[in-house]
Amino acid sequence: MASAVHEITPAEASAHPNPESIVVRFAGDSGDGMQLTGGQFTLSTALAGNDLATFPDFPAEIRAPQGTLFGVSAFQINFGSTEVETAGDQPDVLIAMNPAGLKVNVDALKPGGLIIADEGEFGQRNLDKAKYAANPLTDGSLAKWQLLSFNISQLTLDAVKPFGLGNKEALRCKNMWTLGLALWMFDRDRQPIVDWLKAKFAKTPTLAEANIAALNAGHAYGETAELAGPLKQHHVAAAPVEAGLYRTVTGAEAISLGLVAGTHLADLPMFFGGYPITPASAILHHLSRLKEYGVTTFQAEDEIAAIASAIGASYAGQLGVTSSSGPGIALKGEAIGLAIMTELPLVIVNSQRGGPSTGLPTKTEQSDLYQAVYGRNGDAPMPVLAARSASDCFEVAIEAVRIATQYMTPVMLLTDGYIANAAEPWKVPDVSGLQPFPVRHLEEVPEGGFQPYARDEKLARPWVKPGTPGLLHRIGGIEKAQGTGNIDYSPSNHQAMTEFRRDKVAGIAVPDQQVELGETSGTLAVVGWGSTFGPIHQAVRRARKRGADVHHIHIRHIWPMPANLGALLRGYEHILVPEMNTGQLKTVLRDQFLVDAKPLNKVSGQPFRISEIEAAIADYCGTGGETLVEADRTELPSIEAVNP
Repeated sequence: MASAVHEITPAEASAHPNPESIVVRFAGDSGDGMQLTGGQFTLSTALAGNDLATFPDFPAEIRAPQGTLFGVSAFQINFGSTEVETAGDQPDVLIAMNPAGLKVNVDALKPGGLIIADEGEFGQRNLDKAKYAANPLTDGSLAKWQLLSFNISQLTLDAVKPFGLGNKEALRCKNMWTLGLALWMFDRDRQPIVDWLKAKFAKTPTLAEANIAALNAGHAYGETAELAGPLKQHHVAAAPVEAGLYRTVTGAEAISLGLVAGTHLADLPMFFGGYPITPASAILHHLSRLKEYGVTTFQAEDEIAAIASAIGASYAGQLGVTSSSGPGIALKGEAIGLAIMTELPLVIVNSQRGGPSTGLPTKTEQSDLYQAVYGRNGDAPMPVLAARSASDCFEVAIEAVRIATQYMTPVMLLTDGYIANAAEPWKVPDVSGLQPFPVRHLEEVPEGGFQPYARDEKLARPWVKPGTPGLLHRIGGIEKAQGTGNIDYSPSNHQAMTEFRRDKVAGIAVPDQQVELGETSGTLAVVGWGSTFGPIHQAVRRARKRGADVHHIHIRHIWPMPANLGALLRGYEHILVPEMNTGQLKTVLRDQFLVDAKPLNKVSGQPFRISEIEAAIADYCGTGGETLVEADRTELPSIEAVNP
């Protein structure tokens, strides 16, 4: 199954070096299997040893009318032989399965990039649905890009004809034909995909063989058409990485594994109460497969029942966990207050999406920070953590479990739609190196008698399993007396208990804030949180290469904030806060530290581009108006390039 390899001379290799990284976007109708295609291409890329980052981009509709602009599904992957931290600013290659996929995505393609289009789908009906007045494949409107169009639909039908499939069923194989072409184009091995297809269609071997035939046909087309214009084969070398066991992981998978690891480090079983909502549902799906690790999952009838069941599990001595997105977190708000009032451990995962209300259910945003820090009735402080990437979710989930169980408090863990769905390589940690923090439930009556709201040095109250002899107690949402836990409405008690709850959270020990790139003082600090890490880090790195006095700070502990953060921020002349909202962290920093933080906001439902942050840095640091758009990536060879 090895592809034909054309040996190149040293002179050819020097003239056209292999690219360090390439960005490819697959786009088509939501029924074209773009996410599956992208996922399998990601698998082959990981097995080739490249570093990578992906960006699945779903339509909001469950199944939009076929061929329409709002039904387009896309999958972008940036892979390379060097460190990759974002899914890429501009694709080098756009594979468009229909006119709508082309129209929605072509403006993101870099000038001179390659379009591969299925001309079999560019009939008048589909052109009308995509609002094209003329066929873009023939009217010259795509002149600033390289264009390669051929009838993928017909080529797929020809490839699977021997298997006797109906026309509709046969056309479902065209994503595999397209994947085969992409595997040839980037010198990838087909065997892992063949093995996967055989496993997936084990009960229907005819479908497996048809899809394999389509995969092989697409690969063969690349081999036989390699002399025709822009279709070239590109080899991207493996990225240098430290030795270890690696796997690709999405944020939802990493959070699930981190929660399991955290509960094992706490020596507790886990109860997860959830309700399906995009993009948080994947956590429920993953945890439901991990029953053998002491995980109980419960799909409730609504968001309120989901969190209430998790609080009940925590009262019973397990660790309650729940997850949702912004609208569901709003519904859970009263119950979150109950968990704060009863001082029970609880982990709440918020996979943020565009809002308000239903908003942009499949698009990414960071607009729930106010909700996480402030969004409850009464003075109801709660620790808030934010993961920066898919792989970082594992460590942050463990940290959330540690804080929840050690301080007897609910904790909110913020991710977003990009982190939840994006995949990247993850070095599987040596679990023997993880520090346990075992929970000890109170099991005997203390000297002087049992008080359910007595406090330890962390101001945490004891955790007692119901039914433990001599430790009968009650909890609830009405204010309790310090110590005894009796209902107490008195002004002095409410003042004292409010301050205890505040001081407990404020006193949580979090690590000092580190500078991710640069020094502890200077002209400009770019301060971020969550999934903006990749584009900020790359933009700061590039600007520093050009001599800019710019530095990167990324905050994991949103509340309480690191004790040294205020002094650190005051060491810079300017503070820029890029975030996918209208300035929420910026406001918190101004409030807490009286620093003149300035916003860089984006609320388009799409992640930041590196170039957008570079341009903002240039305004502060005077490094020249021209920014680098993917400047660290060697350009793909042009149409006249030698085939490597």
